[in-house]
Amino acid sequence: MDAAAQIFAGGLFQGSLYAVMAVGLALIWTTIGVFNFAHGVLMMLGAYVAWQLTELGLPFFVVLPLSVFLMAGFGWALQATVVRPLIGRPNIVLVVVITTLAAASLVENGALQIWGPRSKQLPALGDGNTMIFGVGISLHQLTIILITPFVLLGLWLFLHKTRLGLALRAVAQNEDASLLVGLNVRALYGLAFAISAGLAALAGIFLGGYRFMSPVMGADPLLKALIVVVFGGLSSITGPIFAAYLIGFFEAICSYYFGLYWTPALLFAVLIVTLMIRPQGMFSSKTRGLA
Repeated sequence: MDAAAQIFAGGLFQGSLYAVMAVGLALIWTTIGVFNFAHGVLMMLGAYVAWQLTELGLPFFVVLPLSVFLMAGFGWALQATVVRPLIGRPNIVLVVVITTLAAASLVENGALQIWGPRSKQLPALGDGNTMIFGVGISLHQLTIILITPFVLLGLWLFLHKTRLGLALRAVAQNEDASLLVGLNVRALYGLAFAISAGLAALAGIFLGGYRFMSPVMGADPLLKALIVVVFGGLSSITGPIFAAYLIGFFEAICSYYFGLYWTPALLFAVLIVTLMIRPQGMFSSKTRGLA
């Protein structure tokens, strides 16, 4: 019972982190059809912006939404400078990979110059620990587990119940038809990047309260987000959400029984076998769209 409870708690926590990390990356792909390889540094920058605002004396309940809002603006600016000028050109997927990698390097080195290499940490979302079904868990982890479903539900409601969300779904399904009915597709691309950057900032803040921050902290979350998106499927954002929790539980089981050293190898082995059997991803649908 204790082992099952530990695995369940660990899987929920890991899955919640991966879901917030990956859903923004999936949003960009389903809307524009490109991968944003600066997504990891957006997580890092969101954490550092929150840390800086905390150092200025702002309460954390103000810091969190303000950081997400500021990073949404930064995401829009990133799209306007390194993605929008390339839309419609040949080989856009490869070119955007290069430009976003270049932007990631610039932002990472800029953070190193501004904040230095010394590790930092954000305040936890909750102080102390608690016991649930005989398993100890920090209140920070528990808060992330509880907050994440509401964040994902809010994104779903935005995409399905608002005019802007429905417009984003229309662009994801058929860009040409969206242009014909008068939608401002380029503005919607900017909105998708802004939402994605805001979600990346939230993931970075979650991570910054859980472990120490550094200017290179975005590399591992980016890799995990890519694994989740590819494993879940590239045609929607619901597939990566399901995949995030599935991978979270898989990692928790492997960590418990085989140790942290073998967990990444086992994860990649399962990913390779899955893609050999189902190349489109575990939860992929036939058409691309923000379902």
